[in-house]
Amino acid sequence: IAPRLVDFFSAERQRLGTKLSLAAEIHEITGIPEKALRGDALSNFSIKERRSWAERRNTTIEEDGAYCLIGICGVSMVLNYGEGRIHAFRRLEKEIHSLYKGMDFEQFAIPVNLASFPEAAQFVAREKELSKMHELLHGHSSRAAVVLYGLGGIGKTQLAIEYVRRHKEKHTAIFWLNANDEDSLRLSFRNIAQQVLKHHPSTRVLSGVDLEGDLDRVVNAVKAWLDLQGNTRWLVVYDNYDNPRISNNSDRSTVDVRQYLPGSDHGSIIITTRSARVTQGGRLHVQELADLEDGLKILANMSGREGIENDADAKALVSKLDGLPLALSTAGAYLEHVTTSFAEYLRLYEESWLELQKTSPTLNSYENRSLYTTWQVTYNRIRKQNAASAQLLKLWAYFDKQDVWFGLLRHARSADDEWIQKLTNDELSFNEAVRLLCEYGLAHAEPSLRQLSGSAGYGVHSCVHSWTVSVLNSEWDDGLTRLALTCVASEVPTTNIDKWWLLQRRLIQHVTRHAQFITNGNVDVEGIEWALQGLGNLYADQ
Repeated sequence: IAPRLVDFFSAERQRLGTKLSLAAEIHEITGIPEKALRGDALSNFSIKERRSWAERRNTTIEEDGAYCLIGICGVSMVLNYGEGRIHAFRRLEKEIHSLYKGMDFEQFAIPVNLASFPEAAQFVAREKELSKMHELLHGHSSRAAVVLYGLGGIGKTQLAIEYVRRHKEKHTAIFWLNANDEDSLRLSFRNIAQQVLKHHPSTRVLSGVDLEGDLDRVVNAVKAWLDLQGNTRWLVVYDNYDNPRISNNSDRSTVDVRQYLPGSDHGSIIITTRSARVTQGGRLHVQELADLEDGLKILANMSGREGIENDADAKALVSKLDGLPLALSTAGAYLEHVTTSFAEYLRLYEESWLELQKTSPTLNSYENRSLYTTWQVTYNRIRKQNAASAQLLKLWAYFDKQDVWFGLLRHARSADDEWIQKLTNDELSFNEAVRLLCEYGLAHAEPSLRQLSGSAGYGVHSCVHSWTVSVLNSEWDDGLTRLALTCVASEVPTTNIDKWWLLQRRLIQHVTRHAQFITNGNVDVEGIEWALQGLGNLYADQ
């Protein structure tokens, strides 16, 4: 593991290969992961996993079985040949605990209670995010906190669970809280109190508290225990903090997580949230999986179908689901017990989206949230804060998923809907509405598509767009279709305008969408024949 270059030779002095070329064989013999052999940071592997690498190693001197792990585990230890293998490993264990958990770790040690954690799916990718989390959380003398934020279903909870799995040996206690609402948070704190008292019944700050009584007192008592001097190596995860209390939000259902954070300047905290406005730690934006191979792994794991790496239909399905773990897991769960092919599933996804989602199995690893319900709660919260934002998301179904900008929507000012009028009144009103969608992860700016013709636009994830079509617009709205068609046609420039071709190319994806509406009979064009002329002119010019 340690040397960057290792060559292997036979007894006859024939070169067999290198550490990298023989990585698969070395892994099979030793159990050392290929990623470790290829130079991955050791911090990406748990202490338990690192210790397992030496389990089958034979050493000439018995103590070397333990001593060879000193550097691997990142500890310092005096070599004492003659102490025996068992004693050497006992000293190694003590040094590991002292390094990561502190000298007095035993009086604060609580075994991890997996029953309080959400169920985890088989984890895929996210190595960069895990390394960044470790950088933000480990090796600090003061409180360390990280905020994982992103679209619902993107895998924030799964990422937090994987971090806990890899680094649980570095903490004396790990607690998982449901921060969805205040009642869930209080009950989670009561669960922490029960765990602490189970293993340390004489704990003074908790022993006199009635756990069935005032839960606010329980919360304060648990915070006092976490604040104790010497109790510095705990990790608390505040999961699903999706309804944060923002200064100008008077909604009583919102949660102020600050009331539930310990006051001392020690310990580690992970917060998962859909809101980009949570700032109680180093912020890490969790985005869709970038590599097609990672999506194929999730699909293969969940469906039980192996050898799909080169399956063209599987690749097409993964591309359509655009790196969203919840969508990939849902597709895999559906395909596990049916004979439906990948191509047939993709056809059903495009033709009968809502019915397909409703008949898909529930996923325990996503707390029984389905693809068609997961964004509804967020949408309802957005609608409470700004109805124009909610109406913009509904209107988006009648445009392409990519590159919607104010200049395109300004032609909707004549609409009867007061919220669409407000949305398109001026650019500041549009920015206010779209910013709220971005803060909750339902939309995103698209600087990579920055156009020479006007300001940059905004996009929504492919699966979110399918949801806006099938759920928010479960009854097709001919009025909104005509309105969107009017916006697109009104923006088509004539060829005597400077750089007209750039704006026309920008509009092509929206024109193509409306061409489908027209040919499928999804829009009544009576009275707006001029719009068809505009679309036809664009096609002719291009």
